[in-house]
Amino acid sequence: MANKKVTSKKAASAASKTLKSKATGTKSKSAAGSALSQRKAPKKQTSKPAAKAAAKTLRDGRTSKASKSAAGSALSQKGKKK
Repeated sequence: MANKKVTSKKAASAASKTLKSKATGTKSKSAAGSALSQRKAPKKQTSKPAAKAAAKTLRDGRTSKASKSAAGSALSQKGKKK
């Protein structure tokens, strides 16, 4: 069964801040872009590369709270393993 989660308004706002920031790394921006693209799209799922980027973002101690929020949202919308 497909994932039906969507990005919350709060997580979408965090993703937007992450994408606008010049100090944010590419992995954080990849995860934020994935989360933002799923704002109102319940059939979309996070791709494998974006999920990897989101996982790395969450593990990185230097990452901002906004980036971690967006990464968490993207990771929660990853499809299940088969």
